[in-house]
Amino acid sequence: MEADLSRNVLVTGAGGFVGQALVRALASGWRVIATDRAEMDFAELPNVTVLPGDLDDPSLIAALTAQPLDAVVHLATIPGGAAEADPVLAARINVAASMALIDAASAHGNCPRVLFASSIAVFGDPLPAHVDDDTPLTPMLRYGAHKAMVEEWIATMTRRGAIRGLSLRLPGILARPLAPSGMKSAFLSNLFHALRAGQPITLPVSADATSWLLSRRTLISQLERALDLPHDPADARLTLPALRVVMRDMVNEIARQTGSDPALVSHAPDPAIEAAFGSQPPLSTPRADALGLHHDGTLAALVTHALADL
Repeated sequence: MEADLSRNVLVTGAGGFVGQALVRALASGWRVIATDRAEMDFAELPNVTVLPGDLDDPSLIAALTAQPLDAVVHLATIPGGAAEADPVLAARINVAASMALIDAASAHGNCPRVLFASSIAVFGDPLPAHVDDDTPLTPMLRYGAHKAMVEEWIATMTRRGAIRGLSLRLPGILARPLAPSGMKSAFLSNLFHALRAGQPITLPVSADATSWLLSRRTLISQLERALDLPHDPADARLTLPALRVVMRDMVNEIARQTGSDPALVSHAPDPAIEAAFGSQPPLSTPRADALGLHHDGTLAALVTHALADL
């Protein structure tokens, strides 16, 4: 990315696993406004302004968008399991606050780039035998439905010429910290922590389970590239490229790279979790591929990148 410190970018969810890394990546080339309800520590980055708060607070949105923004990367969300547990909060943050933020960012009339972290949850479950750019959206979780709603609002605002929007459907991102996340897919990251520590773990999916996965490092590269695309795609919605990984193969590769015993891993499949996160079919993403958005390339590279984040 070409450095241009005259450009302003807002990152929501900046205290999260992806947000922290993205702010640090962007700080060398942008002036960054970082917001989250969680603690943020970017004191060493002179180009980062921190504005903490709850995204459903109108005064926070007003402060975040007081000046024209060149870009917004909207990562903040109430994730899957947490959204099911508190549907009122989830609708307020995932839908109402997201729409309010997009509207406020567009109010200056400068048509900012807006990247929205959507999710493969928009496809629902069970998935068809193959997923590509034309697969219809049939979300089953509130989280997936909320993402689909905001995708449509971003597409509408893009058609109206108010923003240059792009919704990016994220797969599983590895490897997150060992902490409560509200994500039913947390076992995917917990596997890395357990094997690196030489501890046993029981996975809620079978050894033959298949998942679409991406390292945080590669996702950050995709987001940086998406911010500076020279030409906007015809559709404001993209499914990101991801590796389709068999759980048995990932266990063996993590064990190889950490020097641990794959026998530490056992399986007790939960039908709902297997359906949502362990039955993902072949994936084709030609629109994103054509824009130069690439996955980690190999399972070995994915595991290496994920272990580097632990």
